[in-house]
Amino acid sequence: MEVTKAICFLKGAGPVAGTITLKADEGGHKTTVKGEISGLTPGKHGFHVHTFGDISNGCGSAGPHFNPCNETHGAPQDKKRHVGDLGNIEADENGTARFEIEDRLLRLSGKHSILGRTMVVHEKEDDLGKGNDKESLESGNNGAGVAWGVIGIDEDTK
Repeated sequence: MEVTKAICFLKGAGPVAGTITLKADEGGHKTTVKGEISGLTPGKHGFHVHTFGDISNGCGSAGPHFNPCNETHGAPQDKKRHVGDLGNIEADENGTARFEIEDRLLRLSGKHSILGRTMVVHEKEDDLGKGNDKESLESGNNGAGVAWGVIGIDEDTK
């Protein structure tokens, strides 16, 4: 089955919560990620898809960023990056981030599908792999996760 729509409900141990919708374009060449997350500190926060759909230990059990092509961490527009690298979202002065991202690597079907994986918003800004240290090339130095959720098929797809 070709999946064209997915949804993810994010919640952390604290006040951060939100809903993300994902929609593949016809042909599956790009995916639009649209969301609203509240309870954040104002400013930029790293936003990623992690490898596993296991949130039994918060985002600590979700594994590293989804990286099926074994690349280094980078910005969404970089030629080399993890599939799960979505850059930063920015929360306003009230702690709410509203965003729409169009991504060329995210897939809702096929070999590198993100369905069943975990989406995480982090406490700090992602340095997009430009931090000149090992951690920058793995995670972007974006700190702990503040909210997470498993990506599932949006029932409106049927």
